[in-house]
Amino acid sequence: MAVRTALEWCNSCSGCEIAILNIGEDLVGLLTEHLQLVHAPVLMDHKTLGQLGESDELTLPEAELGMVSGGISNTEHLEVVLQMRRQCKTLVALGTCATHGGIPALMNGYGLRQGLEEVFTTRPTDADSRFPDTQVPEPLERVYALDEKVAIDIHLPGCPPNPGLIAEVLTAVTEDRQPVLPGKSVCDTCPVKREGKGAVSQVRRFLVNAEGEEGPLENMRCLLEQGFMCMGPVTAAGCAGKSQPRCIAARVPCRGCFGPVRKGGNQMLDMMNALASNGIDFKSVLDRRSLLRFSGAHGRLRPLKKK
Repeated sequence: MAVRTALEWCNSCSGCEIAILNIGEDLVGLLTEHLQLVHAPVLMDHKTLGQLGESDELTLPEAELGMVSGGISNTEHLEVVLQMRRQCKTLVALGTCATHGGIPALMNGYGLRQGLEEVFTTRPTDADSRFPDTQVPEPLERVYALDEKVAIDIHLPGCPPNPGLIAEVLTAVTEDRQPVLPGKSVCDTCPVKREGKGAVSQVRRFLVNAEGEEGPLENMRCLLEQGFMCMGPVTAAGCAGKSQPRCIAARVPCRGCFGPVRKGGNQMLDMMNALASNGIDFKSVLDRRSLLRFSGAHGRLRPLKKK
């Protein structure tokens, strides 16, 4: 019997949905033999407030599997996620926005009022600019990851997640087993050469090519040891499945898009420790809060107190 599956998106860009399509031919087999899509706004015109919008309550179909991408930043997102939790036996947080806040959670570092001003007003050039206030959901005080509001059964980070890992989750649910997902850091899967302590004592901006980048990846020295801000030690693996980490394979530092390695981890604090262990002065980091660019939910990013 096919597994009834519901998809939803909140504060997201549709990159996670494109990653589902990138599963490729295996997705065709899953959809034709194992999964039955009962709700998917990106694909289906399914009315959630009645055929003519006459209902005041959101209704979603029951499903064995639910997948939600994006974080929660307004009252509509929250209503959707609460209803998905009620209607779905297994609920998956799909993508880093859903698991850790992602890029939208950068606004948490400004606060709601300043964040809205940055987005919606351009006072130097548009004197009449204003916040939208009609027929739009009420914004929440900050951006939340899904598990701050509802219980999540499976966390699948990534910006976007690796299609192979999405396929593993879908297959595992149809086979009634736990999915096999990476549990290591990017560094644990990185083949570059390590020599111990770093070669420099200050963080270097990535304005020049890394040393040894023109040869095989195995011959290139660790980018962090070269002084570049590579977040591999504090970032969960899985961006390229079983292959080489994608950023490293392109000879650029990991940006941390899969979120922290350990549950409840703080990428900013953990990265400070990683720098210190490589002999690099953490005080040379100009903007430490930028290390939370993908994991600013869970209260990690907050407005700075005015001095």
